[in-house]
Amino acid sequence: MSNKVCVFGSFNLDIVAGMARFPQPGESLIARTSMMGAGGKGANQAIAALKAGARVHYIGKVGRDDFGQFARRHLDSAGFDAVTLFSTGERPTGNALIYVAGEDAENMIAVDPGANLTVTEQEIDQCRPAIAAADILLTQLENNLSAVTRAIALAREAGTPVILNPAPFQPVPDALLPQLFLLTPNATECALLSGVPVTDVASARRAAEVLHRKGVTALIITLGTQGALLSLDGETTLIPACRATPVDTTGAGDAFNGALAARLAAGATLTQAAQFASAYASVCVERPGAAASMPEYAEALARQQACA
Repeated sequence: MSNKVCVFGSFNLDIVAGMARFPQPGESLIARTSMMGAGGKGANQAIAALKAGARVHYIGKVGRDDFGQFARRHLDSAGFDAVTLFSTGERPTGNALIYVAGEDAENMIAVDPGANLTVTEQEIDQCRPAIAAADILLTQLENNLSAVTRAIALAREAGTPVILNPAPFQPVPDALLPQLFLLTPNATECALLSGVPVTDVASARRAAEVLHRKGVTALIITLGTQGALLSLDGETTLIPACRATPVDTTGAGDAFNGALAARLAAGATLTQAAQFASAYASVCVERPGAAASMPEYAEALARQQACA
């Protein structure tokens, strides 16, 4: 393994307000804090993979606007091996309005995907060498499905294993599922994919059975404080959640997926990678922001050892 992760996914500019509680419809509340920073599931997961030790090639698309210039500066300074950033003048750079509230630091997010939904198959075809050179292709559903499907097809042609984090949820054809190395839904996404309500480990196992019948070989269902359920060819393993004092849970899923991809690209088993990813995400939620909260490899390793 060459420890290379190719991430195709969204870039958004995040505007985050920290609240004592979520506002009611029609209500205005004074925020405790506010911040603006880089986000988007693709960019966040790429940063997580980088800080978790991988060599990362990030692929995304932005608008030709001020937010797009911000994206270029951020990505150029991140430390990636390579960045392929397409642009369009027809749609704005993706952006997200985020509320973080309460003692559990839960979040509500409104996203305008903008340029993220305009990636063409021809643009993805230009990325064929990067996808072929990677140990893992990591992608999500915050881009147009046609582009995601094309990236997965190129990875299959090249023999590059694909991790699909099906977030934010959009319907995917069942024919896509057998093409994946690994599917990583949270409880809500798993329920939408399988038709089985997922509230605990037992119901996650039932949902996993449905998805295996649809052709999924391996999946990890993240269940928040209940941990994560790894299901491989019908055999399940519960990955415990590491204890954390949450400040902002916005980037938890992205932290988990980026760290997971990094460890798999380094040659770890699925169980080993999931255990590290759980520890990595637990450090992430103790800090504000998404991309800015991604910990270094050594921090997550220390947390994993403390959790053992």
